[in-house]
Formats: sequence, C-alpha cells, structure tokens
Amino acid sequence: MASTAPVIPLQAPKDVSLSKIQSELDAIWTMYSQPSSDGTILGATKATTFTLLVYEPEETQQLLAELGYYTGPVDGISGPRMNAAIHSAQVAYNMKVSDKVSIELIARLRKEVFICRGIDTQEGDVCNISPYSRDTGGAGLADAIAVQNPCRIISLFPSTDLSDDGITAQVSAYCPIQKRTANSMACCEYITLKGVESALARSSSLVKSLLQPGLPSFLWWKGEPNLEQSLFQELAEACTVLIVDSSSFVDNPEGHLAKLDSMREMGIQIADLNWRRLAPWQELTAEAFDAPERLQSLLEVDRVTLHHQKGNRTQALLYLGWLASRLNWKVQRRVAEGGDLDTQRIFLTGANGRQIEADLLSIDDRTLDRASGLIVGNLLDLRLTSSNLEADCCMILCSETTGCMRMEAQGGAESCWVNQVTTLGDQQAESLLSEQLRTTMRDLLFEESLAIAAQIVRAS
Repeated sequence: MASTAPVIPLQAPKDVSLSKIQSELDAIWTMYSQPSSDGTILGATKATTFTLLVYEPEETQQLLAELGYYTGPVDGISGPRMNAAIHSAQVAYNMKVSDKVSIELIARLRKEVFICRGIDTQEGDVCNISPYSRDTGGAGLADAIAVQNPCRIISLFPSTDLSDDGITAQVSAYCPIQKRTANSMACCEYITLKGVESALARSSSLVKSLLQPGLPSFLWWKGEPNLEQSLFQELAEACTVLIVDSSSFVDNPEGHLAKLDSMREMGIQIADLNWRRLAPWQELTAEAFDAPERLQSLLEVDRVTLHHQKGNRTQALLYLGWLASRLNWKVQRRVAEGGDLDTQRIFLTGANGRQIEADLLSIDDRTLDRASGLIVGNLLDLRLTSSNLEADCCMILCSETTGCMRMEAQGGAESCWVNQVTTLGDQQAESLLSEQLRTTMRDLLFEESLAIAAQIVRAS
C-alpha cells in the first residue's frame, strides 16, 4: 500500500521575474494566512527555521521535470521520488533499468528536451511528455527535510547552454502536513534559479539577499570546491555552514580536501558528509581500547594498515587524521609508492618520539561498489599493531561487506581485537544531509582531523 505523502503543494512552480521573487512568496502567505471558516482549508505560514542553498551542477532533475517524469520541487535533492522518475524514463526509453543516472540516460533526456523545445529537430521527431506516476514511497528527500524542519530552499542550477540569457526564476511552496498547530501549517518555500555560470555569478548579491535574515543558512555545494570561482567563494562566506561530500570529488580529491582546510583557516565553517560515514569506524576503534590496560598499550601502536575502495582517498585520510589527532601524532612525510594497490605510505612521529608508519592501499573491485551503496572510497578494513611484540594493542576492523580474511591473513590475528563494522543504514548524501541540517555547531573534532589530513596531502 502506498504511504501518504508527507507534503502537499500550496503553490506549484511558477515562473517569476527576479525582482518579484520575494513579493510572489509574500503573496502566497497572505493568501493562505487564515484557515477557512469551516476548517476544511488549513492556514499556512512560511518556515522560519533556516535557509538551505543548494548548488546543483548535475542537470538530470531539470530534464526529468521538463519531460514530465519528475513532479516534485526542482531543488537538486535526490531520493525515492527522483529514483522513481529515473526508473520511469529508463522504462520509456527501453534502457537497462537501474534507477541510477547514466551518461546514456542524460544524452537521451537532452535529445527529448531539444525535440520538445523545437531545437535541432528532424522529420518524424515527436515531443513526448510523460504522465508521471508518483513513486510508491510517496516522498523525496526534500519532503523529508521539509517534514523535519520546514525551511526556505534556494536551488541554483548552472546551465551548460552556450548563450548567456540571464537568470530565470521559479517559486513554489509545499507544506508538511505533520507540521501543524491547530488550523495552521508551517511550510517550505522553494526558489529555483537557472542560468549559465557567469549569469549566476553576476546574481550572487541577489542570492545572498534571499537568505532569510537572522536565521542560519546552509550552503550544500554539490560540486567540487573551487576557490577561483567567485560564486562559490561569495556564497561560502555568506552562509553559516558550507556542506560538501568529499566522496564525490572526482578531479584531484586530495587537493580539494586541502582546499577545504584552507577555507577552514579562513574561518569558514565546513561540514563534510563523508566524515559522517566514519562514525561506526571511530566508535569501534574507541571501543577496542576501552579497557585501562588496552588504553595504555595504545601508545605502542606504530603500524597502521588501511584498505579503501579505489577512486577516492579522502575517507581514509580523514580517518587517519582523526587517529593522529587523538594520539597526538605529527606528520613527517608521505611517499607515493603506487603499484597495483596505489600504495601511499605516511610517516608520523608519536608524542613519545615513536616512529609510526601508516599504509593506505586501494582495492579495485567493482562488486564492492555495488555492495556498499556506490560510495567511492569507502573504508574496507584496517589494522593497528606494534613492532613491540609484547604490546597488547593489535586491532582489526573490517566491513561486513568484505569480511576480515584479508587482514587476518597477515598473521597474528589470534592476538588481535577483531570486529566487523556495520556501516550506516543509508550512506547516500541526501540522507546524511537531513541529519547535518539539525545543527549549526562547529565540529571541532572534524576540523582537527581535516587539518591533519591536509598536512598529509601537503607532505608529499
């Protein structure tokens, strides 16, 4: 049985001029400020919690919406509704159904949009707009965010069009039916801005003026951090918290991690969704040394071996940065040995002068990608041990996906504390985002770990 949708539309997306964005939103709340006399229609007020600013360089949601497959707010936030839209499009175009975006799907969507716009058409081309059927789950992640904290969501969609025709804007409003008091609901406002990158950059002052004064503001930057990009720099400085997901960094992810640390030094508050994925590994590491005698032997650790999925080393670096911050290790140098495992060897020094060696090794296995939720660079297993054979500090952690055979095969596992890590139930960025939006407090532990991870990157 399909579940009841947690939000109801108050105002469907409406095209407006840039100068009329605020007045159009004000008109919505004026129109619905009072419930009907018989109580059949609830009153509605705008949210006064925070502003979520989303930069979405990926155009799939826009294309699906234009062709009728997606009917929710065009906000750059994925989830069940987006997956259902992708599924419907793949079925309609006789493609392999995966519910995931592919290069082939984007190319087909672009072609269909061009046909419907009358661009580069050929004889026999027909514009087909889908009668989209809402997903059985009933809601997307934007709905989930709205249910937990009704807010203003501003979405920026940089266009790949060659022509700079300025900015187009839409406004809409959706109300979570659970967020009600008596006959009134607190509702989410949506503002969508589209244009080429240069046009969006020229409109940065407009975007900043749309942040609700006196309330926290979150910038979810779904691209890679670019300190040379004026739009990124201005918005990051204007918002309370900058949110990124370092697992999605494609071009030079380690360099981008170092850029984040540079921004931290500039005073910008940063949250990395990839850091949240490390929580189970950190908790079990701490648990392994709960006993007083084990805690003391932790100072004897001088060897760290860590395997991660190939393609992105940021999660491994953040874990090592966290471990070094807790044990007061100092980074000395890094050696890139390469090879089949793309081995990175990091040398550190403990507070007692002890020399520590940490090896980060990449595992290239496509089956692991599918099993672990398509998060590039996930930790697979790790081992802490000591050259002092008398020290009781050996620890092995491994993911449930891969098991512990690789680490146990190195010998001495019978004297190690061994445990399997249960990863977060949903590692996708949108799910972690909904948790991140609950706080504006600085994560000092993350900042310390990021600083050391950046030192490792720069120690090459």
